[in-house]
Amino acid sequence: MLTRFSGKTAFAVCCLASAAASHAAPVPTYGVVDKVAGPDGGWDFANVDTARGVLYVARSNAVMAMDIASHKVSTLAAAQGSHQAVAINDGKTVVQTDGKTNLTRFIDAATGHIDAQVPSGQKPDAAFYDAQTGKVAVMSPGNDTITTIDAKSHKVVGTMKLAGGLEFAVTNGKGGAFINLEDAAKIAEVNLAKGTLLRKIDLPGCEGPTGLARFAHGTRLISACANGVALVIDTATGKTLTTLPIGKDADAVLLDEQHGLAFVPCGGTGTLVALSIADANNVNVAQVIPTQVGAKTGAVDPRDGRIYLPTATLAAPEPGAKRGKPIPGSFTVLIVAPKA
Repeated sequence: MLTRFSGKTAFAVCCLASAAASHAAPVPTYGVVDKVAGPDGGWDFANVDTARGVLYVARSNAVMAMDIASHKVSTLAAAQGSHQAVAINDGKTVVQTDGKTNLTRFIDAATGHIDAQVPSGQKPDAAFYDAQTGKVAVMSPGNDTITTIDAKSHKVVGTMKLAGGLEFAVTNGKGGAFINLEDAAKIAEVNLAKGTLLRKIDLPGCEGPTGLARFAHGTRLISACANGVALVIDTATGKTLTTLPIGKDADAVLLDEQHGLAFVPCGGTGTLVALSIADANNVNVAQVIPTQVGAKTGAVDPRDGRIYLPTATLAAPEPGAKRGKPIPGSFTVLIVAPKA
């Protein structure tokens, strides 16, 4: 039923909304509060498992696990070019993409045993678990393939081709996905069950979209771009609502909807850009937090809002390289939190 308001009622509602906004709690000031050393090697995506209280970091040669309470660092399982490591099944299983073996692996979180290895295209990279469907979707840019895997049976239930540079992806809330296309500078929406492309969303002024997040009950997307901007997109219309300045070499968008914030780690400039997302129609930069060059991915612990950023001291880039190699003995996880 459509509810209609009189002019006076609408005015009152508007005033109440404005009053609520004006009395909203201020965004706390964040900063680096601690650092935890880890073994040498490259890194990619990180995720917090709240069920077990563990931070997982996909490393070049392992899946690294850090106990959040004690800061004890261990290796869950060896890996070859790991890109994603995300806990599912109430923390009992870690899904990991192995870029050099072309496998998606299901790892027992308690023992490190590899329960299943599923071929997933060439150079499997970003992946997400959709609790609504019980499926894992894997992006493999090496051969432009999206592989959908049933998380219980470990069987491939769908594959599709999508060119344009598959990057980070999130569920669309309908059994499909929104996917950043890094080379095409667009977002694709796909139907994973049917293996079909639904639409492509233009990203004006965006070069090399990487990190992606969906918020505001699925009505908004934030896409982080390599050229120092982030775009806020209306998922219904595909229109860009806001273009915000961030740093360079961002590779993730971290959501903390409980506190009305999103964070974009920018490895090229060594900053973490906090975005206020409490008002989906007025997303804005709340703070630019100094971190460390190289900190381009990370994870938020929704229990307390702390942010974990893997990084290392980088040597000068070799000719033709995008970034320098990590200096031995320098890997660390930065812990960012509101300052007291």
